[in-house]
Amino acid sequence: MKTLGELGRAGRVRAMFFDAGNTLMRMDYDSLADQLTRRGLPVDAERVRTAELRARVQLDAWLAGGVSTESVQTGSRYLAYLLDDVGLKDPTAARAVAEWLRDYNPPAGLWTALDPEALAALALLREHGVRAAVISNSNGTVRSILSALGLRSQLEFVLDSGELGIEKPDPRIFEIALGRAGVTPDQAVHIGDLYSIDVLGARSAGIEAILLDPAGEWGARDCPAVRGLLEACWLVIQRGA
Repeated sequence: MKTLGELGRAGRVRAMFFDAGNTLMRMDYDSLADQLTRRGLPVDAERVRTAELRARVQLDAWLAGGVSTESVQTGSRYLAYLLDDVGLKDPTAARAVAEWLRDYNPPAGLWTALDPEALAALALLREHGVRAAVISNSNGTVRSILSALGLRSQLEFVLDSGELGIEKPDPRIFEIALGRAGVTPDQAVHIGDLYSIDVLGARSAGIEAILLDPAGEWGARDCPAVRGLLEACWLVIQRGA
């Protein structure tokens, strides 16, 4: 695994930018597991979580072709990868789950679970004087979801691609974040769950990036990879120590 010091210029990080979905907040695995069980496929939340972590890696290859993360096609493909991994092979049943998901708990959908390390990670950054903010590909609702989870007050600002009309990996959204935080690219680090979107996007703006890889599904990558948010924050804090 690469370290931040090996990849970039030494010096203290003044701002850390977080992806939102699958980073500060995660899918409600319990609700999806319950829905699958009701449809004849008895699985628990941990099995759904494992499938979702693998689906991210599969989806990344699709996104690397320049497809929007917020397109209907991307959402359908992501769900298809997940359902295939848990063993839901019946197309009729898969369509029924997709229809259920479209109507479930708008606007947040399944994205209602707080990452268990999120609040502690943000508190750790604050303790060490590192500013924290969000750069999210979303549909204009991520700020309200973060507020409901108690995270918005812990962040300096939230950039939502649905409001800006620019989404990762476009370097412009990262450049806006740098301006809002009042830092230069070498003073910032970004963390997210998708290599082609978060890592390559941040790099295109001159920002170092960390890949969040909770189960080691991504294999060897040319960037730091961490299992959790606290590990990432310690990497950031120690870079300029």
